[in-house]
Parts: sequence; C-alpha cells; structure tokens
Amino acid sequence: MLVAGLRSKRGRAFELLSLVGTGAFDIHLSVPLVLEYEEILLRERERLGISESAVQTVINYHCATATHHEIFFLWRPYLPDADDDMLLELAVKAGCQFIVTYNSRDFAGIEKFGLQAVTPAEFLKLIGSLP
Repeated sequence: MLVAGLRSKRGRAFELLSLVGTGAFDIHLSVPLVLEYEEILLRERERLGISESAVQTVINYHCATATHHEIFFLWRPYLPDADDDMLLELAVKAGCQFIVTYNSRDFAGIEKFGLQAVTPAEFLKLIGSLP
C-alpha cells in the first residue's frame, strides 16, 4: 500500500498516506517492517520517480509518527507469504483491528486473531474520511 500511495496522488492509498500523523488513525511499526518498507521503496524509487533521500524522508516520517513494537513471538508460517506473517504478528502485538492492504485474500484466516483485512478505500470509509 505504501508503494501504491507514492505511485499516484489520485488513489485512495495516497489519500490514506496523507492522513498519517494527523491523528485520524494510528500506525504501528516493527524494525523488520521498517526494513522491508525501506528495501521496497529503494528498489522501486526510480519507477516511483523519487530520490533516495525522499525514501529516507518517508521512512523517517513514518518512524516518527508510529507506535513502535518489538515482536517476541512467531507463528510462521501462518500465511502464504512470510512478509505477510510479519504484518500479522505486528497487528496482533499492537492490538489492531485492521490490516490495510490491496491483497485481502492473502490474509485469509486472520479473523481468528480478531483482525480484518481491508482496502484503503474501505478503511477510509471506516474512519469517516469517505462517505
């Protein structure tokens, strides 16, 4: 979702990213997730049309506004993608209700943990930013 939000200023992912740090919702990060975000953004930066310093600015901003968590438990493998397992573990640790993603079907079964996978548009509706 982070890449999608930086790819287009017209999409719901960008709209959601624009609300980070405003108090409309909380974001949660772990060191492994930050490192994954950084790796993906650096790899995709040319296609996104952003500089390496812009990537660092985005990462630093998210780190400054997020609640940080250390994960001391692992359920891997639970989901088909190990990177998604990392998000699941963080969401459970943080007591989240939602994982915002365009790949909801990759998170099948997370209801067992009291979580729901929603798209950016669905989340924006849930927080009252969309009618």
